[in-house]
Amino acid sequence: MRIGLHLSSTGPLDAFPREAAAARHLDSAWTNQQPGGWDPLALLPHVDGPPELGTAVVPTYPRHPVVMATEALTVQALTGGRLTLGIGPSHEHAITGWWGIPYTKPASHTREYLEVLRPLLRGDHVKYSGEFFTVDHQLAVTAPPPPVLIAALGPRMLGIARDLADGTIGVWLRPDTVESYLVPRLGENQRVAVVVMVALTGDPDATRERIARDFAIVGELPAYRAVLDRGGLRGPADTVVAGDEAQVLRELRRFRDAGVTDLIISPLTARERLLEVALEAR
Repeated sequence: MRIGLHLSSTGPLDAFPREAAAARHLDSAWTNQQPGGWDPLALLPHVDGPPELGTAVVPTYPRHPVVMATEALTVQALTGGRLTLGIGPSHEHAITGWWGIPYTKPASHTREYLEVLRPLLRGDHVKYSGEFFTVDHQLAVTAPPPPVLIAALGPRMLGIARDLADGTIGVWLRPDTVESYLVPRLGENQRVAVVVMVALTGDPDATRERIARDFAIVGELPAYRAVLDRGGLRGPADTVVAGDEAQVLRELRRFRDAGVTDLIISPLTARERLLEVALEAR
């Protein structure tokens, strides 16, 4: 199991490289499109150290797949081939509620998106006519095509990940759900990346209470609510790994044993020591 660090895209821009320095001894560093934050793909070329740089994730609806492919290949060239592109349809709450874009058939939209995106990344001339995209285009720029992961939690999306992507990126998951639900729906040798909030603390209940309060909306978003229900969880706080070093290490190893290939740590406390503990879980 590879260990990565999740980096916020909302802090001061000049602080991002310093924050990323914590990932220099890890396998990867990841960032995502956060509300009001910086462009995650534009941030990654400023990360030194880890052999892999990823997005977890970039929403698809606001970016045409030609634009996504162009930006991804640019980042791939600038980072020496270290990019893993994580994308996903996001949620109606954001896509329509915030940006006014119709959130229509997200699974079908994602399938068409990948059918256009993957050939473009390979340098192919794409002629495509579908429900959502009509494309006749080839990119002039070239770079090694990055692996593509998608945010897949529902059965249809996991099937699309199996058919058209290199794996999935999940969040708000426990090891039992990964083992019994996610892994069986993916193909052999596909990646299972999971973002998990982790805290070294003597008061795990207080940590979970804070996450329950700060991330209450998570339980109201249909895709997240469905995967929480599949795991028998009340809300996002139930997915937090919190406790002393022995407890945290034991819980992180459960993700490894469940089939997670890439554990992306979102630290809540004591980042440096927490990452040292996480590396022991590999």
